[in-house]
Amino acid sequence: MIEIFSERLKELRKERNISAKQLSKAINVSDAAIIRWENKQRIPSMENIYKIAIYFGVSADYLLGLKDY
Repeated sequence: MIEIFSERLKELRKERNISAKQLSKAINVSDAAIIRWENKQRIPSMENIYKIAIYFGVSADYLLGLKDY
């Protein structure tokens, strides 16, 4: 699960040209947290997964690899 989440987060940021700093400010976490999530060093809380899903307009299921859309 962490592998899929990490890849999808990176992919969404790159597709939309969003920096880790921009995302961190938008969801109120440190930019280091974003980098740790993308590098598979930490798993975000459900609250942060929800915030990321809302920010990018995708489902939490997509972020977690439960759905491909």
